[in-house]
Amino acid sequence: MASRFSVSLRRLSLGTAALALSLGAAFADQAPAPVASPPPAAVTAPDVTVPVDQLMAAGPLPDIVQGAPTAPVTIIEYASMTCSHCAAFHDSTWPELKSKYIDSGKAKFILREFPLDPLATAAFMLGRCAGADKRNLLLDQLFTQQKTWAFVDKPIAPLLAMVKTVGFTQADFEKCLRDPDLYEQVSQSREHAAEAFNIDSTPTFFVNGRKLTGELTIVDFDHAIEPLTH
Repeated sequence: MASRFSVSLRRLSLGTAALALSLGAAFADQAPAPVASPPPAAVTAPDVTVPVDQLMAAGPLPDIVQGAPTAPVTIIEYASMTCSHCAAFHDSTWPELKSKYIDSGKAKFILREFPLDPLATAAFMLGRCAGADKRNLLLDQLFTQQKTWAFVDKPIAPLLAMVKTVGFTQADFEKCLRDPDLYEQVSQSREHAAEAFNIDSTPTFFVNGRKLTGELTIVDFDHAIEPLTH
C-alpha cells in the first residue's frame, strides 16, 4: 500500500497543485518523484462496512461508472495515480475483474480520486479534463506507463506526450492544470473520503460497502463478489 495518509496533512498550495506551469520552473521538474514501496498483502475487513447509499451520495466530483448502472454489486476504488500498488492492480487484476464482473453485468465499477501528492493531483485533473468518455482510458494509460512519468525527475514532458494521445493540445494541458475549481474538487474528493470513510491508504476498495485494502487479486474479488451474485 502507499504510505499512510493523514487528514491533517497541510493542504497543497494551488500553485503547486497546478504544477506551477510557468514551464521552465515547473513544480514537477523540481520536486522529488514519489517513491515506490514494497507490495502489500491484501487485507479484507469484513467488520468494516459502509452503507452503500452513503458511499454513493454525491461527492465533490461526479462518478464515472463503468458497467451497468443497475448491476447488483458496486465496486468503488479509491486510488492515487502515483501509487505503484494501484498501478499493479490495474495492470494485473483489473482486466480480469472487468471481463468477469463488469462486462458481464454482475457489477459496476467506480474509480475515485484520492491523490497522495501534487503529481497525482495533476494526473487526476488531466483525467477529468479529458472528458467522461476518455477519462478512464487516460487513467489506464497513466497507470500502465506510470514509471515513465511518476518516478522521473521531470514528469511534465511525458505527461504532456501521453495526454496528447487522447486529443490534448499543449494549451489544453496548461489550462487544465491551472484550473483552480478543478484542483479544489480533486482535493476535496480526497478529504471527503478520508473523513467520511476513514481512508488513509491506496488502493482502498468497497464491494457493496465492505472495505478491502491492498493490492487485491481476482481471487480476493471472487470471495467478496460471488456471495452477492447468487
